[in-house]
Formats: sequence, structure tokens, C-alpha cells
Amino acid sequence: MTTELAWLMLTAILAASLWIPYIIGINVSSFEGKQTIFERPPDLSKMPAWVQRSYRAHLNLLEQFVPFAVMVLIAHMLEVSTPVTRWCVILFFWLRVAHAIGMISGIARLPLRPMIYVAGWIVTLTVAWSVWAHAQ
Repeated sequence: MTTELAWLMLTAILAASLWIPYIIGINVSSFEGKQTIFERPPDLSKMPAWVQRSYRAHLNLLEQFVPFAVMVLIAHMLEVSTPVTRWCVILFFWLRVAHAIGMISGIARLPLRPMIYVAGWIVTLTVAWSVWAHAQ
């Protein structure tokens, strides 16, 4: 397995697991409408702030993970593996871990959290550029 695929797999595991803080938060928190949670989706505005942030952290990861995974898989299919692509997948994983921890805990506020998010976007574009440059 290439470095890129191994770190992509770790990021997929992170994405597949980031629902856990949200579900824990729903179960340990008291909020209006909890008794009807299985009848309709819960109202996030009625939940503690950290539960709301955990939900958004999961969504944020999913929205960045899809394009990033596509770029890494295209690189793999075209047999593009460079020091840049290898460092990008490692950096993307740790940026997403930092983003999730910072967002759920509330530590990463403006401008840090958006900067981490933008860094993930830049890493995705860097992988795309590397694939494009080496596939020509």
C-alpha cells in the first residue's frame, strides 16, 4: 500500500468515527425535544454548544474529504507518488485531526479554525496540481 493510500485510509477512519462525539453529546445532554429524537431530527440549537460543534466538525471533514480522496485516488490510478503527494496526505490527516479537536473543544476560534480549513483546501489543490503536472 502506498503512503498516500495508507494516510487516506486513516483519514477515512477519522471521517467514519467523527460522528461519535455528536452521538455521545445527544445521549448525555438534556435538551428540549430529546423525547422525540427518533420522530424527527434533533434541533441543534437546543443542544449544548460542544454538541453543535461536533456535528459541524463531522460535516466539515466530510465536505473536504470527498474532493481530497478523489485527488488521491486519481494520483494512485495514474501512479503519481511524489514527496509532495506523500507529505500532503500526512498533512491533510493531521490538519483534520487538529480541526476536529479544536472545533469540538471550542479552542480553535477565529481565525485559527478557518485557517486550518483553508490549509486543508490548499493541500487538496496541491495534490491536484502535482497529479496534473506529473500526468502531462
